[in-house]
Amino acid sequence: MIYNIKNTESIVKGVVHLPTSKSISNRLLIMSALSGDRLIPKELSDSDDTIVMQKILRSSSLEHNAGHAGTAMRFLTAYFACKPGEVLLTGSERMKNRPIGVLVDLLRELGASIEYTGKKGFPPLRITGAKLKGGKRSINSEVSSQYISALLLIAPYLHGGLDLSLKGNMVSASYINLTLQLMKRAGIHYSWNNNNIKIEEGNYHAGAFHVEPDWSAASYWYEMVALAEEADIFIPGLTSDSLQGDAALSSIFESLGVKTVFEENGVSLLKTKPTLDFFEYDFTLSPDLVQTLIPTCVLKGIAFRFTGTQTLRIKETDRILALHNEMRKFGVQLDYTEIGDCIAWDGKSVFKPRKSVLIDTYEDHRMAMGFAPVSLLTKEIRINDPGVVSKSYPGYWKDLAMTGFLVEHLDAKK
Repeated sequence: MIYNIKNTESIVKGVVHLPTSKSISNRLLIMSALSGDRLIPKELSDSDDTIVMQKILRSSSLEHNAGHAGTAMRFLTAYFACKPGEVLLTGSERMKNRPIGVLVDLLRELGASIEYTGKKGFPPLRITGAKLKGGKRSINSEVSSQYISALLLIAPYLHGGLDLSLKGNMVSASYINLTLQLMKRAGIHYSWNNNNIKIEEGNYHAGAFHVEPDWSAASYWYEMVALAEEADIFIPGLTSDSLQGDAALSSIFESLGVKTVFEENGVSLLKTKPTLDFFEYDFTLSPDLVQTLIPTCVLKGIAFRFTGTQTLRIKETDRILALHNEMRKFGVQLDYTEIGDCIAWDGKSVFKPRKSVLIDTYEDHRMAMGFAPVSLLTKEIRINDPGVVSKSYPGYWKDLAMTGFLVEHLDAKK
């Protein structure tokens, strides 16, 4: 399927009700399962990732398929490792090429029985769960924060808790902090000093936990306000004291032409003038924002240098290569290092606003949502496989249609 996205007036106005955070939802679901369902998450995300997590946790089957859901794969690997019984945990073809060896190695050190049924270091996994022993352990923190969060979530249920040393240059520390803050609210005691995290043995407290709106999803509306000729967007539920690292959007976009006004019931996004012509930023704490910021900066004519992007290589797709391929369709040449820890644009390869360009999404929701706002400048753009947005933001196209965009369904052969 292909969607043709149009906005000939370059105007975006309306009230947007974002989905709730899948990052928070998935953490709370694991915590709830470990608590014997005494901890009750409220307003869970309706994203594919969260639905997959719920389905697997409720299932009595011995085989589970996490699909494209990387968070579910990592969190469930740790969860099943400490839950009595044997299961087979697999995923999509892309998931079978996303590394998980760092997590498996450490779980084995804790006493877990995990076998690779395919390629070593990658799903599928045969897991035989049992009570695991905690103690002092170390983990490479340069690959994925999800490995660390997976371990932290089960840490209270390890014999003796967990004393975890984080080795290397940590990535996505904001997500580790999110995990710890949720655990703290559920009654778990911890300390985090430099690169060492200690979790005491214990149990998650009973009670209701409400899930915040998703700041990552808000990023596309910041992008639209920055690119539109005229914009007035209100997003209910977002707050300045959010646990989510991507709440940094409010400060990131201030210099790119979007003012965030925190009100009693949410935020208003107001269009202003950019205050710079070169933007340098370290995305180590918020790599999911890169696919929003690159189209924004290029279309605004703001050269950039983004670091802390190496984890993009092992996401739903190789996001660095995907961004490179799709920006080339508009005449833009991105520069990036082989390992992907830096992406830059010098502003010399000028964006050419070609109409009816077909954007490939690579089974990646953020490619679709990050490129759809480009239609505010090109007047229209085509998105291949638009259904990928269901991974995190199922109502994205509906929200576009309600705020000034025309969303047309096209035959894939056209």
